[in-house]
Amino acid sequence: MKSQHLKEIRAFNRFYTNIIGLLDKHILNSNYSLPEVRIMFELYHHTELTASYVISVLDIDKGYLSRILRGFEKNKLIIKVISSSDKRSASLKLTTKGKKEFEVLNAESDRQVKKTFESLTENECNELVQKMMEIRQILNRKK
Repeated sequence: MKSQHLKEIRAFNRFYTNIIGLLDKHILNSNYSLPEVRIMFELYHHTELTASYVISVLDIDKGYLSRILRGFEKNKLIIKVISSSDKRSASLKLTTKGKKEFEVLNAESDRQVKKTFESLTENECNELVQKMMEIRQILNRKK
């Protein structure tokens, strides 16, 4: 990779993380960090995930995930359901409270995206989304 490529990629990363507020300690004006919200996202969209699955999907440290999950349990956002076939394994599920928390965060995320890109025309939105899809396709080929 040329040094100019590296420089431009890093410049884009700084630009975009600033736009979407990733440098804020808590995302979407909530009490949650980005990793916490991503974990809620996975639990909301997949029923009965294991911690191992979350670790593999998010590439998150096991100890860090464990601390987050303890906090979620303490705040009654998740429950752990012990497997009947393997007592060492537990599925993670959002509680009703956890689902409601995520839905509020998800709606706020939608609002943030709409506000960020509201000045774009429909053609510009189409172009932006197409380029985002192209970036994902290129990067997914390297996995």
